[in-house]
Amino acid sequence: MNSTPSSSGQGASAAVTPASLANAIRALSMDAVEQAKSGHPGMPMGMADVATVLFSTVPEFRSVGDPDWPDRDRFVLSAGHGSMLLYSLLHLTGYADMTDRRAAQLSPAWRQAPRATRNTAHAGGIETTTGPLGQGIANAVGMALAERQLAERFGAIW
Repeated sequence: MNSTPSSSGQGASAAVTPASLANAIRALSMDAVEQAKSGHPGMPMGMADVATVLFSTVPEFRSVGDPDWPDRDRFVLSAGHGSMLLYSLLHLTGYADMTDRRAAQLSPAWRQAPRATRNTAHAGGIETTTGPLGQGIANAVGMALAERQLAERFGAIW
């Protein structure tokens, strides 16, 4: 819950709604794309409602204190210029190294980096850089298979 000031100067408690979270994703994405002079706000704006539901209902996404927790759920986004959706989600869900400034800096820094070094622009919550569009499905399937094999060998952590 957020605390917002009331007209009387007293703090009033206001619930954060899914619609307000989706609108925050849209606003952050538009601003960051404009600041970065890179990317496209269409995908983050269009998928903000879906992302809000996903990130607010899957418990493992809310465990941001340890972004490298071995048994976490992973979100693979292979959307090229739509990556600002993920950056906005990470910022809003509290990932420490994803400030609004960092989100705006990721796109141009990644675009200008030589291809061989693009995977080094890591931040907590970014599971993989998928390369050409469409490669994300292969990454996601590989991660899911690895998770299943680890669970069979060592037992499920949760």
